[in-house]
Amino acid sequence: MSEELLQFAPFSSAVDAGFWYQLTKKKLDIFKLDDSPVEICGFYAVNSSLTLPPVANIDYSAFDENINIPPGNLPLKGILINTNTLEDFKSKDKKALLQSVGQKIWEAIVNGTALDNPLTLQSVLCLTFADLKKYHYYYWFAFPALMFPNSTVCKETKKINDFLPSNEIAQFLSSYDLLASSSKALFLVFRDGSGCSVFDLKKYETLKKKDGKILLGFTDPSRFGNHPGWPLRNALTLITYHWGQQQSVWDIVCFREYTKDGKRFCDKSIVISVEIKPGDIPTECPDIVGWEKNKSKLAPRKVDMSQSMNPEKLADAAVDLNLKLMRWRLSPDLQLETIKSTRCLLFGAGTLGCNVARCLMGWGVHKITFIDNGNVSYSNPVRQTLFEFADCLEGGKPKAVAAAEALKRIFPGVESKGQVLNVPMPGHAVPENMLDQVHSDIKLIEELIDSHDVIFLLTDTRESRWLPSLISASKEKIVVNAALGFDTFLVMRHGFRQFSDASGDNQPSSSLDENYDLGCYFCNDVVAPGNSVADRTLDQQCTVTRPGISYVAAGIAVELMVSILQHPKKALAPAAIKEPNSSTNDDYSTQLGIVPHQIRGFLYTFQNSILLSKSYNKCTACSLKVIEEYRKNGSDFVVKAMNSSQYLEDITGLSKLMENITGDEVLVFSDDDDDY
Repeated sequence: MSEELLQFAPFSSAVDAGFWYQLTKKKLDIFKLDDSPVEICGFYAVNSSLTLPPVANIDYSAFDENINIPPGNLPLKGILINTNTLEDFKSKDKKALLQSVGQKIWEAIVNGTALDNPLTLQSVLCLTFADLKKYHYYYWFAFPALMFPNSTVCKETKKINDFLPSNEIAQFLSSYDLLASSSKALFLVFRDGSGCSVFDLKKYETLKKKDGKILLGFTDPSRFGNHPGWPLRNALTLITYHWGQQQSVWDIVCFREYTKDGKRFCDKSIVISVEIKPGDIPTECPDIVGWEKNKSKLAPRKVDMSQSMNPEKLADAAVDLNLKLMRWRLSPDLQLETIKSTRCLLFGAGTLGCNVARCLMGWGVHKITFIDNGNVSYSNPVRQTLFEFADCLEGGKPKAVAAAEALKRIFPGVESKGQVLNVPMPGHAVPENMLDQVHSDIKLIEELIDSHDVIFLLTDTRESRWLPSLISASKEKIVVNAALGFDTFLVMRHGFRQFSDASGDNQPSSSLDENYDLGCYFCNDVVAPGNSVADRTLDQQCTVTRPGISYVAAGIAVELMVSILQHPKKALAPAAIKEPNSSTNDDYSTQLGIVPHQIRGFLYTFQNSILLSKSYNKCTACSLKVIEEYRKNGSDFVVKAMNSSQYLEDITGLSKLMENITGDEVLVFSDDDDDY
């Protein structure tokens, strides 16, 4: 071919949507009104068989300090300047910005830094304005290139297969693979009688003394036949400045590789012969070019991300990111997906229910269902954090429904539902005309418990916790119980047993080591739960607690659930009562700490006690006898217990036990005396 001026294929920017998301977060949380330059890093592909211009990729990782460059790519570092107004974006002195970045490249050439690390020859400059009200982003990329030498004559272009014999190509590839990553951007190729080898730029003076020929090589992102990629521009400036007086004609290996069907090819590589006419070597930084064109014109670009930057999607991503930061920085083995996918059913949408739900969302839980039969009253919103004054009007919204709606307003990504439902309770007799409704309610409760993973018991009365405790034990569900006194609280997990129906007649059996066989909320009772609200006065009808108690108890209840989920044995995790010795008791803790059975808090002394109690074989809620009767008779069994709490004492053997104990030996507790 005839001699002609060498032309270069410029970079084209490819900006991933994740970059705009990260820029938005940085602007809101870190940059704010600071428009100082910020370091970013992209990458450009060098392993491709497609005939495309060099592509500079800028994605969500651009702001990371230690970016992981994908295989087959080289890094492209630079700066971002994010302006605060569109007018500032338009009025910025683009030439001065480009010159300032180019000056650093020139300095790297002059002081030899570029010889040590050729990656310093390539840089990216990004000027942006983020309109975060509309999610419109204005941007302009530049890839600075020094205009020196002013003209480079291309004397000849050959395919690598026509320039190097096959054995030297094999030697070239083997030697190239041994280069450090930074040196692969730009390197020397040396041919002598022994073959072809690749060296760092720093070896030039050493190679010059040998009998052979020195070529320049670079990893070329361009796939255009006779046009090398943009990185060669600054490379020519480098070799002219340092070696122009010694060598004016260069053979340049534009190395282009790709893989296909698991095999490696470099047949698209070309070797161009150029003659450099530098004239006088400059003593100061030459002019700089490199602003990216938009449709053949020097102009910025605009992208509308209003659809993909939907606030609901942003909120979901933000919740995930906050939790991932915990894992990245503090707990690398944290099982976030396990927590996120956990389905939580909350019995009670009052003070505890509201606060537990808020804390669950903080952990990324996406499915939360409330069960409650009450309406929001005027006294509720100040303590029950999911309600507001409007919910109290016209008799008040149902608490379960209002709480579920509030969660969706707070975080649209949550799947929240509210079920208005009366929970059947022992000692609360059922009128004949209500039997069908009660059977229907029991069936619905069974279905709800069956479709959730963790059951929270957060109701006002003791007896309202009995049926969900029984059903959850039968269905082998994780149960977390929280209850409040005036300045005390109890948070506990119910004991968990995996039943086997070995007898084939639905008769459960279970055996556990005593270190694992933990009690439920009712295991310490010597009487069945009864109607505790029949004779309550006004002060007894209201839950009277110090306001901060519910927040503390709710937070501990959710954290207890999370700790259970992080333990290898999940609900079967043994209960710890103190910090374990990591060398001997790994079974008692997770990366988040211990997994206790009960936490009793005392605000009066600002202390918590970690307690443990065993399951009771005569428990009215979780004993094998009660579960057996429930499995056999279902809702009919529940109705019997509702009509007479004595029935539960009879089938568990508590009645017979009490007959054999003298009055002096009995310490009687009533529901009204319960601190919780």
